[in-house]
Amino acid sequence: MSVADFSQEQIEHACRELKGKTPQEILRWAVDQFFPHLTMATAFGPEGNCIIHMLAEMEPRVRIFNLDTGYQFKETLEVRERIKEKYGIAVEMVRPDTTVAEYEAKHGGPLYEIRPDQCCHDRKILPLRRAVLGYKSWISAIRKDQTKDRGMADLIQWDAKFSLVKVNPLFEWTKKDVWKFITTNDVPYNPLHDQGYPSIGCWPCTQAVDDGQDERAGRWAGKAKKECGLHVVEHQGGTGI
Repeated sequence: MSVADFSQEQIEHACRELKGKTPQEILRWAVDQFFPHLTMATAFGPEGNCIIHMLAEMEPRVRIFNLDTGYQFKETLEVRERIKEKYGIAVEMVRPDTTVAEYEAKHGGPLYEIRPDQCCHDRKILPLRRAVLGYKSWISAIRKDQTKDRGMADLIQWDAKFSLVKVNPLFEWTKKDVWKFITTNDVPYNPLHDQGYPSIGCWPCTQAVDDGQDERAGRWAGKAKKECGLHVVEHQGGTGI
């Protein structure tokens, strides 16, 4: 798919039309517009699990996948089984070309400490590029208040990094909105969230945070890095968002 298939004007029109709409209404638009060429990537975070709950009620056939880097917490992987049990949705596990052992042997040890950007690129970005081939749109669970990069996105945007229309149904939600939905609807979530981990990625690059700290303070703590790269905005020929 290219911008020509879904023009910048169409994207801007969709953003205007969907402004102020509920996440369910935004998801319904995406399903009506793109299914079956619609997919979703999830890290089993609270936001993503909310969207899975919504899709289970709306269109459970949307393909949902997880980028399994090999470094995920066991608690994260257990959420997949709880989602399958509750919704009957088996989230697909998309993995890199190499196992953790092969990858670390190739580089003389783990890269997550000395070259975390490279590690994220090899074990998340590249697998995602392969996973979305043949699709026209992907759903993400970002909120605009999470990071500067995420705040530059929109409800609907052209994702030049992956050449897809990106749909962000929870873009206007807050952390409070997310947890209210989880509590109200008994949505499965990672138990590490109850142990001081507001944002959970790979175990080597995630740690608990103190009360009052930014919710992503535990991601790559001590480093300027706050994103794996999936949601960093790229511009392409002046036509992307």
